[in-house]
Amino acid sequence: MAPPQPPHAARPARSPAAPHLSRRRLLTTSAATAGALLVGSSAATASASSAASGSTAEGSWPDLVPLPDGFRPEGITIGGPYAYLGSLGDGSIYRADLRTGEGGIISAGPGTPSVGLKLDDRGRLFVAGRGQGARVVDVRTGEIIASYTLTTKTPTFANDVFLTPGAAWFTDSFQPALYALPLGRRGGLPGADEVVTVTLGGAWTQTPGEVVNANGITGTPDGKALLVVQSGAGGLHRVDPRTGVTTLVDLGDAAPLTNGDGLLLLGRRLYVVQNRQNAVDVFQLSTDGRSGIFEGRLTDADFDVPTTVAAHKNRLYLPNARFTTPPTPDTSYAIVAIKR
Repeated sequence: MAPPQPPHAARPARSPAAPHLSRRRLLTTSAATAGALLVGSSAATASASSAASGSTAEGSWPDLVPLPDGFRPEGITIGGPYAYLGSLGDGSIYRADLRTGEGGIISAGPGTPSVGLKLDDRGRLFVAGRGQGARVVDVRTGEIIASYTLTTKTPTFANDVFLTPGAAWFTDSFQPALYALPLGRRGGLPGADEVVTVTLGGAWTQTPGEVVNANGITGTPDGKALLVVQSGAGGLHRVDPRTGVTTLVDLGDAAPLTNGDGLLLLGRRLYVVQNRQNAVDVFQLSTDGRSGIFEGRLTDADFDVPTTVAAHKNRLYLPNARFTTPPTPDTSYAIVAIKR
């Protein structure tokens, strides 16, 4: 049995609660079941967070937000004027006040990486854990409230996550699959055996081995499908969550997204982080997400291999992962803020 389809995408922290969904135990892990867990525009997620206001004029907010030395950030998510980041080192979660640049560790890491992460409106952080699957952290207490093995196949690399009211969706950079954690009534978390696997097909051609394939993930503007960037091959795929069939998004004469990483959708505008190019490519998508027009590239002198992006008000925030710099306990890291 499939849970009912949610009408809108998940909202971030401090936004109205998502619609209540009836709780049903999954009896199958088929793509058809997963299709009922999608859908709705991700624009609600990004724009609601970007509209939140702080007590300090945004013009005076820092353009560089320092992170602890040796932290090794990768993912970022924003709720109100606060950014949350995970460490690729020990998995600790850091919260930064975007108004002042101050912050601190709110959840000590389990000793395994935190990669992509998203915050819901219940104060829960959904974290992609690379080879260790996924976990959910309560940002009020720092407690890990749930952990999930997404697959038993190897190699595996849970890389990024996207939230809807019906599910948390995870990419796997080493396997041709997406994983969904179905959310129950009032956002109830699923059991450990309720992970839904969607095998990618259609236009998707998996590069074997430990090569980054599926990376950033978001929804289409109309909320009827998912968008996933395939980093190594440089393509943006529209994924049907009911079948797992993908089609390449027609981006015209735009350069391949060979270093495509984090994705952010605001309305119909898609921001694609090009990590080792130190840039963000911007596209205006069709409503169904099947095509897009290249609008331009955003860069900044402070970029040093940014990986992901989140929005607050009229700014984009990107953590510098500094992948070309050997990490040491003394290596400095920061979040870079640019206008969008």
